[in-house]
Amino acid sequence: MHAVFNFVRGPMAGIAFAVFIIGCLYQMASMWRLARKKDAVVFHYFSLFYALRSIIHWMVPFAALNMRRHPVMTGVTFVFHLCLFAVPFFLSSHAILFKESWDVSWAWLPDGIADIMTLAVMGACLFFLGRRIFLREVRYLTTVSDVLILFCVALPFFSGFWAGQQWPGFPVMTLVHMISGEILLMLIPFTRLRHMLFFPVIRGYMGSEFGAVRRARDW
Repeated sequence: MHAVFNFVRGPMAGIAFAVFIIGCLYQMASMWRLARKKDAVVFHYFSLFYALRSIIHWMVPFAALNMRRHPVMTGVTFVFHLCLFAVPFFLSSHAILFKESWDVSWAWLPDGIADIMTLAVMGACLFFLGRRIFLREVRYLTTVSDVLILFCVALPFFSGFWAGQQWPGFPVMTLVHMISGEILLMLIPFTRLRHMLFFPVIRGYMGSEFGAVRRARDW
């Protein structure tokens, strides 16, 4: 058990970060090449002003018309993404681990707040799963991979919460948390989760087209 823990914390963590970084660079380079080949005109009318205007606007809850039309979905989505990014970076145990491993430190969230945010991520995952099961128009488009991705996102938070509460079996859950988190990191560039990379690019493209060419808003 100790040897497995050391491997997961050491070499496997290094592999996960390497796959994540190289995969992200590959995906961004592939998108760049594809854009140059099939839609090179976008580079001529790309506007940093309109791109940033669109990106910032779409990062504000309920700022877009479609967000206001679906308030529950919008609220859950924003809470989900906020907690999804904040908890891994600002959880005290993660920050301490980075300090011990690479001598890099930053402020972290109080444990009680982090627990609430962790539960919010798990609750949001259940909400998204429920939409895919009970809403016919969403169920029609749902594939097995969609459900598996939700599971892969929820598992590190579920196992981490279990381990953090030190419930029975928490050493095993700690190992599950580490492995599932590293797997999730490696999956990001190669699944639909890569939309986290493409969001600013796509929004920048849309904002430039609508603002610089059509003289209209894209929200």
